Amino acid sequence: MNKKFTLLVSFLLTFLIPKAAQAQSWEVYDTKIQLQSRLIYDDIALLSEAVRIGKVGNSLSLLSRDLRPAVSLVGTEIYQYLEPWILVKGPNGIGAFHEYGQQVLPLEYEKIDTYFNMLLASKGNEYWLFQRGFNKTTYLGELDEAKITNTGVIIVRKGNAYSMPLSPNPDKTFELLSDNDGEFVLAKEASGYGLINREGNYVLDPIIETLQHTHGNFYYGYNQDQYLLIEGNDIKSNIRYNSFHKITFENDIMLEYIHGKLRRVMEDDGILLDDVGMTEVNKIGKDLYNVHFRDNRIGLLGKKGWLVQPMLEVEEISSGSEGLYPAMSQGSFGFVNASGIWVISPQYAETTLFSEQLAAYRTNQNWGLISSTGELVSDANWEVIKPFEKGLAIAKADGKYFLLNTYGAILNTEGFDDIYRTTDGYFMVGKSGKSGLLDGEGKVVIPAEFERLRRERKNFVIVQKDGLTGVINEAGEVILPLAYEDIIVDWANEQIFTKSKYVPTVIQLIEEPSKKNKKGA
Repeated sequence: MNKKFTLLVSFLLTFLIPKAAQAQSWEVYDTKIQLQSRLIYDDIALLSEAVRIGKVGNSLSLLSRDLRPAVSLVGTEIYQYLEPWILVKGPNGIGAFHEYGQQVLPLEYEKIDTYFNMLLASKGNEYWLFQRGFNKTTYLGELDEAKITNTGVIIVRKGNAYSMPLSPNPDKTFELLSDNDGEFVLAKEASGYGLINREGNYVLDPIIETLQHTHGNFYYGYNQDQYLLIEGNDIKSNIRYNSFHKITFENDIMLEYIHGKLRRVMEDDGILLDDVGMTEVNKIGKDLYNVHFRDNRIGLLGKKGWLVQPMLEVEEISSGSEGLYPAMSQGSFGFVNASGIWVISPQYAETTLFSEQLAAYRTNQNWGLISSTGELVSDANWEVIKPFEKGLAIAKADGKYFLLNTYGAILNTEGFDDIYRTTDGYFMVGKSGKSGLLDGEGKVVIPAEFERLRRERKNFVIVQKDGLTGVINEAGEVILPLAYEDIIVDWANEQIFTKSKYVPTVIQLIEEPSKKNKKGA
C-alpha cells in the first residue's frame, strides 16, 4: 500500500465518522468514581431525577435510564421545564412533550401556559387547550385574552364578554371574571358580584353591589348599606363580619369608622384592634402596623395584637427581632422592648435588627456593632455589616470583605473582593477574579486560585482552573482531575457526568516494505 493510499483511508475514516461522534464525549461515574459508561452528546441537561435530555447538533432526545436516546424531542432547544411538561423550541415556535415522551403540542406556538394536566397554547390571538385526561386539543377560537387561574379554571375574554369554556355553562357570559391568589374566581353579572369555585359553580350568588379580593380566600364587599367581610368556601361562602358602619380598604389596610371616627383596625375576617383615640394607621410590612393615637402615642400592631405597646416620644417603630424593635425619636434610632420602654436610647442614624444579640448601627456613613444591652462592641469603621449567623458576620471596609466574630474582631487580615455564605455554613470568597472556600470558622479550606468553584456537598467541590474543570475535596486532594470542560452531578441517581472534547480514533494503514528476492538467492 503506498503512502497516498494510506492518507486517503485516514481522510475517509475521519470524514465518515457519524455526526454523533463529532459531538462531546461524556464519561459517567458513580459517586465512588467508578466509570459506568461513555456517551457522545454535545450537552446533557438533568431536568429532574427522571428527566434527562441529550443534545447532538440541533437534535434533542429524551434519554432512557441507561442514558440512551429514547424519544426525539424534534426541537432544537429546551425552552422550559414545568413538571411534567417539557416545552421545546424549534424554528417555527414552541411545543410540548410530556416527560414520559408523548408529544402533545406541535412546535408552532408563541406561548404555552401549563397547569398539571392542561396546556393553554396561543399563536397571535388564537388559543388552543390540551387536556391530558381526554388526550385531545380543543380550539378555543380568536380571543382577546385567555388564562389559567391558579386553581386550573380557564377564563377567556372576547371584547367585554368573559366566559369559562370548561364550566358547566361554557356559553354563559359575564361582565367580569377575575382571578387572584385565592381559590375562587370573582365574577360580575348585571345583578352584581359573586364567587365561583373551581368546578365553575357559584358559591356566592351574584347579588353583592361591590366586591374585591383582599388576601387568600377573603373578600371585602358592600351590599344594602352593609359592609361585608366574606370568606370563600367550596360549598357556600360565609359572611364573617358585617357592619353598618363605614369600613375602608385602601393601601392594603382595612379600617372601620364609627360616627366618623377611626375605631377599629380590621383583618380579613373581623376585628384585629378595637381602641378609642386612634387617628392614623400605617402599614409597614406584612401584618405590621404603626398605630397613632390622639395623645401622640404610637404602637406596633401585629397579627396577634400589640408587638410594642403604644408609647410616647417615638415617631416610628419597626419590625424587630430577639425582643427588641428599632424605633425612631427626633430623627435618631434606638431600640424599644415590647412594653414600649427604651432599652437603647435613640442616638444612631440607622440600625439593623439584632442577630445573635448583636446589631449594626450607623453614624454618618459607617457602621459599627452594639450588644443587646447597648454596649459598644465595634467602632463605626465599616461600610457594611451583615447579620450574624453561627457567630460570624460579613463586613466590608475599603472595598474589601472580612469576617467578624461576636467580639468585633477580624478573622481574615487580608480582605476579599467578595464573601457570601453557602447554605451549609461555609463561605465562598473571591479575590482578583478567582474563587476559594472558607469553613464555618473562617479558615481557608481551598485557596482563592480557581476561576470557578461550587461546593456540591462535604468533600466534593467542583473547581475550574485554566478553563478545565475537576473535583477536589476540602483538603485539596484530587477526586477527578482538572481535565474536563464541565462536570454535572446527579446526586439523586448517584451519577457524575464529565464532559470533554471527543477525539475520534483514526486508523492508519502502514505499508510494510516489500520483500524482494536478492540476487543469487
